[in-house]
Amino acid sequence: MTHRKRIWWWVTAVTVATASLASAAEPPGSGEGSRGALLYATHCKACHTAQVHWRDRKLVTDPASLEAQVRRWQAIAGLAWSDDDVAEVARYLNSIHYRFPALAGKQLGAR
Repeated sequence: MTHRKRIWWWVTAVTVATASLASAAEPPGSGEGSRGALLYATHCKACHTAQVHWRDRKLVTDPASLEAQVRRWQAIAGLAWSDDDVAEVARYLNSIHYRFPALAGKQLGAR
Protein backbone atom coordinates (compact mmCIF):
# COMPACT_ATOMS: atom_id res chain seq x y z
CA MET A 1 0.00 0.00 0.00
CA THR A 2 1.42 3.35 -0.97
CA HIS A 3 1.85 6.22 1.43
CA ARG A 4 -0.86 8.21 -0.34
CA LYS A 5 -3.38 5.35 0.00
CA ARG A 6 -2.59 4.94 3.70
CA ILE A 7 -3.23 8.63 4.28
CA TRP A 8 -6.50 8.44 2.32
CA TRP A 9 -7.67 5.43 4.39
CA TRP A 10 -6.68 7.13 7.61
CA VAL A 11 -8.53 10.36 6.71
CA THR A 12 -11.59 8.35 5.67
CA ALA A 13 -11.58 6.36 8.91
CA VAL A 14 -11.28 9.50 11.04
CA THR A 15 -14.09 11.19 9.10
CA VAL A 16 -16.43 8.22 9.54
CA ALA A 17 -15.60 7.93 13.24
CA THR A 18 -16.18 11.65 13.80
CA ALA A 19 -19.52 11.56 11.98
CA SER A 20 -20.60 8.55 14.05
CA LEU A 21 -19.72 10.29 17.32
CA ALA A 22 -21.47 13.50 16.28
CA SER A 23 -24.68 11.69 15.44
CA ALA A 24 -24.59 9.80 18.75
CA ALA A 25 -24.20 13.04 20.74
CA GLU A 26 -27.90 13.92 20.56
CA PRO A 27 -30.55 11.47 21.63
CA PRO A 28 -32.97 10.30 18.97
CA GLY A 29 -35.88 12.65 18.45
CA SER A 30 -34.04 15.76 19.57
CA GLY A 31 -32.97 17.29 16.25
CA GLU A 32 -34.55 19.96 14.11
CA GLY A 33 -36.41 17.39 12.01
CA SER A 34 -37.86 15.54 14.98
CA ARG A 35 -41.50 15.22 16.02
CA GLY A 36 -40.73 17.39 19.05
CA ALA A 37 -39.39 20.14 16.80
CA LEU A 38 -42.47 19.94 14.58
CA LEU A 39 -44.88 20.07 17.54
CA TYR A 40 -43.00 23.00 19.08
CA ALA A 41 -42.85 24.92 15.79
CA THR A 42 -46.54 24.34 15.14
CA HIS A 43 -47.98 25.03 18.59
CA CYS A 44 -45.46 26.93 20.72
CA LYS A 45 -42.85 28.88 18.80
CA ALA A 46 -45.12 31.78 17.84
CA CYS A 47 -45.22 32.92 21.47
CA HIS A 48 -42.18 31.23 22.97
CA THR A 49 -38.99 32.87 21.79
CA ALA A 50 -35.55 31.98 23.13
CA GLN A 51 -35.99 34.64 25.85
CA VAL A 52 -38.70 32.52 27.48
CA HIS A 53 -36.22 29.71 27.99
CA TRP A 54 -33.36 31.89 29.27
CA ARG A 55 -35.09 34.49 31.44
CA ASP A 56 -33.87 35.05 35.01
CA ARG A 57 -37.04 33.70 36.64
CA LYS A 58 -37.31 30.57 34.53
CA LEU A 59 -39.31 27.69 35.95
CA VAL A 60 -37.25 24.94 34.31
CA THR A 61 -34.28 23.90 36.43
CA ASP A 62 -33.89 20.20 35.63
CA PRO A 63 -35.23 17.52 33.25
CA ALA A 64 -38.28 16.78 35.43
CA SER A 65 -39.33 20.42 35.61
CA LEU A 66 -38.81 20.77 31.84
CA GLU A 67 -41.18 17.91 31.15
CA ALA A 68 -43.65 19.26 33.74
CA GLN A 69 -43.70 22.69 32.08
CA VAL A 70 -44.23 21.19 28.62
CA ARG A 71 -47.09 19.12 30.04
CA ARG A 72 -48.55 22.18 31.81
CA TRP A 73 -48.48 24.47 28.78
CA GLN A 74 -49.82 21.95 26.32
CA ALA A 75 -52.77 21.41 28.69
CA ILE A 76 -53.35 25.18 29.00
CA ALA A 77 -53.35 25.38 25.19
CA GLY A 78 -55.84 22.49 25.03
CA LEU A 79 -53.58 20.36 22.85
CA ALA A 80 -54.22 16.97 24.53
CA TRP A 81 -50.73 15.69 23.68
CA SER A 82 -49.83 12.11 24.54
CA ASP A 83 -47.04 11.33 27.01
CA ASP A 84 -44.82 10.58 24.01
CA ASP A 85 -45.58 13.99 22.47
CA VAL A 86 -44.73 15.76 25.74
CA ALA A 87 -41.49 13.77 26.00
CA GLU A 88 -40.57 14.56 22.38
CA VAL A 89 -41.04 18.31 22.87
CA ALA A 90 -39.14 18.22 26.18
CA ARG A 91 -36.32 16.30 24.50
CA TYR A 92 -36.23 18.80 21.64
CA LEU A 93 -36.16 21.80 24.01
CA ASN A 94 -33.44 20.16 26.05
CA SER A 95 -31.32 19.70 22.93
CA ILE A 96 -31.62 23.32 21.76
CA HIS A 97 -31.92 25.33 25.01
CA TYR A 98 -31.28 23.57 28.29
CA ARG A 99 -28.73 20.80 27.66
CA PHE A 100 -29.45 18.90 30.87
CA PRO A 101 -27.42 15.67 31.06
CA ALA A 102 -29.23 12.34 31.07
CA LEU A 103 -30.07 11.18 34.58
CA ALA A 104 -28.21 7.99 35.44
CA GLY A 105 -28.44 6.71 31.86
CA LYS A 106 -32.12 7.59 31.54
CA GLN A 107 -32.91 9.84 28.61
CA LEU A 108 -35.28 12.74 29.10
CA GLY A 109 -38.81 11.59 28.53
CA ALA A 110 -38.01 7.90 29.07
CA ARG A 111 -40.44 6.09 31.29
